Amino acid sequence: MIMDNNTNGYHISFFKPTTPQAKSNRNMVIWLVLIWFIAIFGFQVLLKLLEKPTPENAYLDFQKVWGNVENGTANYEELMMLGQSTLSVLSKVMINTEERTVLNNALSNSIYQLTADSLKEDLLLRIHHFENVKTSIEDISDTSYITAKMKLSSEISSRLNISPLDVRSKILPLELSSANIETITDDTKANLPSIMKKYLVHNQSVLTDAKFLGFPFHYFYTAIFLLIMFVVLCLLYCIFTDKLNAKLNIAD
Repeated sequence: MIMDNNTNGYHISFFKPTTPQAKSNRNMVIWLVLIWFIAIFGFQVLLKLLEKPTPENAYLDFQKVWGNVENGTANYEELMMLGQSTLSVLSKVMINTEERTVLNNALSNSIYQLTADSLKEDLLLRIHHFENVKTSIEDISDTSYITAKMKLSSEISSRLNISPLDVRSKILPLELSSANIETITDDTKANLPSIMKKYLVHNQSVLTDAKFLGFPFHYFYTAIFLLIMFVVLCLLYCIFTDKLNAKLNIAD
């Protein structure tokens, strides 16, 4: 028996279709994938084109006072603004150890400078005590830890003009460090401005500021719209496939 070399049998190739159905199906898939690709990466490109650096108020405050703080001429209000702005960064997540050390030094020194000379020794003793408590406990629900934390927070928050209801007052004791508290270190002076800019200046645009159905538009687009769009594209593929099969008189 001689086999017909021209017959395609059941051979199917997406890149080299040999039947009208396969060719139409390939073209349809390419178009749908292209739409999906543009919807995803086109939006990301648009975000990049429209974005502009937008600082938080805490960064604007930091810029106002940093020059005087660095050269040692900052007044009471300026030291308070420095402490508030650094604490705003420390309340964020994902800060590495080196950056936290710099921020802790700036915050701790601002608290130290805002403290009356007659109370500075007592401040150091209280910070030392809380540091010892932190290292000695195994569970943060420990009564001695909670008491020491709340006491230190209530005493120091007022120096930064922070309300006890402000979430920053809860983390303030955790970020105070007795190491080098009496001065701003050279490492802090060299790295603090770039750290503050990193965490307090964000790229924003009309796509991130606009609201849609209660969501920031960029979030709605990427987290909700693209999922809906994917389902719709799958539905269109099924509809077009059925129409193509009907047109070519192909029955499932």
